[in-house]
Amino acid sequence: QVQAVESGGGLVQPGGSLKLSCAASGRIFSLHDMGWYRLAPGKERELVASISSGGTTKYGDFVKGRFTISRDNAKNTVYLQLNSLKPEDTAVYYCTFRDVDYAAGIEYDVWGQGTQVTVSS
Repeated sequence: QVQAVESGGGLVQPGGSLKLSCAASGRIFSLHDMGWYRLAPGKERELVASISSGGTTKYGDFVKGRFTISRDNAKNTVYLQLNSLKPEDTAVYYCTFRDVDYAAGIEYDVWGQGTQVTVSS
């Protein structure tokens, strides 16, 4: 069964940077869109960024050029570079991706366990 293994969260000062990683592991069929969501206390879950298998990216409106999503298809890994971090970016960041078993006609939407990003002085 495929899993999402996240790393890279932590505590950073305002204006600082972090890089999150998420690797798909286990039995992988065909990875499609990969992305990151975040959930902050008292707020709804929101899309941070997504990237298709062909490299097309999408960002939440709040990103405003501060974050960059990328993927390494050879390593089945998606990255999220967070720059110019603000206290309001504090949240648990979740990796997600879709894995498709074409032979069985099944799509798996996989979520990671979440990694905490805290922006504070």
